[in-house]
Amino acid sequence: MNKEKVTYFPDINDVKVAADTIKKVSAVTPLSPSLRYSNQFQADIFFKREDLQQVRSYKIRGAYNKISSLSTEDSKNGVVCASAGNHAQGVALSCKLLEIKGTIYMPMPTPNQKVEQVKMFGGDFINIKLEGDTFDDAHLSALIDCKETGKTFIHPFDDKKVIEGQATVGLEIIQQAGSPIDYIFIPVGGGGLAAGLSSVFKALSPDTKIIGVEPQGAPSMSVSIEKNENTELNKIEKFVDGAAVKRVGNLTFPICQENLDDIIIVPEGKICETILELYNKDAIVVEPAGALSISALDFYAEKIKGKNVVCLISGSNNDITRTPEIKERALLYANLKHYFIIKFPQRAGALKEFVVDILGENDDITYFQYAKKTNRENGSAVVGIQLKSSDDLEPLVAKMKAHGFYGDYLNDKPDLFQFLV
Repeated sequence: MNKEKVTYFPDINDVKVAADTIKKVSAVTPLSPSLRYSNQFQADIFFKREDLQQVRSYKIRGAYNKISSLSTEDSKNGVVCASAGNHAQGVALSCKLLEIKGTIYMPMPTPNQKVEQVKMFGGDFINIKLEGDTFDDAHLSALIDCKETGKTFIHPFDDKKVIEGQATVGLEIIQQAGSPIDYIFIPVGGGGLAAGLSSVFKALSPDTKIIGVEPQGAPSMSVSIEKNENTELNKIEKFVDGAAVKRVGNLTFPICQENLDDIIIVPEGKICETILELYNKDAIVVEPAGALSISALDFYAEKIKGKNVVCLISGSNNDITRTPEIKERALLYANLKHYFIIKFPQRAGALKEFVVDILGENDDITYFQYAKKTNRENGSAVVGIQLKSSDDLEPLVAKMKAHGFYGDYLNDKPDLFQFLV
């Protein structure tokens, strides 16, 4: 099947101009070796730490490069964007630094912490408008605003100046690497970073294998590449909010289709495992999208042995209130957390019998919701059990059934399970 014709490629000279434009506002972030991951994968693993930018993500690069390129008239008119995350912060800081008025549309359910961050970076130069229940609602309001006022819309990824700004990450990596890079793993959302960075590598380090990484719940780039056309997904899982888009860019799609050597799709539970490991073992805080590239290493373990590997950590704007959900998803992915409907006989001592005779010595009840009895013999409860080893599940279920406690297993029933997680 023929690939879609590429009508635009970032020119390396334009990327160098962008690097010069943003050098006063964008930090040259470290390319740091990871001893733990290097030992684990028997490779030389390096992290490109874009989480250490002032706005805690690479988004300042593209936003500033775009806004600084506006004409005097467009600058006076002001800019508009729609974002509930890193792009909003990048636009806000750029507006403040360039003294350009900006309006930022965010969905009404946006956590207050994110709203306050955007206010802090933008100061008096931005106006935040909370519109609608979803990002799509806020995005539509932003486009209407632009149409009515003539303001410039700052797209989060599908814009040449934005792509060229994000591409400067690639220049830095190549300049910082002490030896040729065999593999680079990069997160893919709308494709701005992937399109820009991959173009730099194709020009300056063509032997490097460029591996895109998408969340399982929003594989819009891989679906589009498979279908050979930019395809909008009907629905997405929004947990990896920094990389969850229904449709990638019209500019970015053909570039990524041409440049990416492979795309890995990573389950959200695996991403959560990585977030917790980085925090607990490396004292690195990352958001879900920031953990994507590192999460993909397990899927390339054999190929990267003995190789020089770079993983791009794209951001660290993680909301601490999400920690319980992150832990839960990680345990579910590791097959250590299980939910059941348990049938308790309506007699004294039934719960004690379940705890003493059914549960293993290392099993832990983490959730218990008892329903009023529906008949004289049995009453049901929804019970969450955390295991020490995934091998303990089968004997646990066998004992439940043998003693008449087993009612149903809920982990593989998504319609019911969504009410628990």
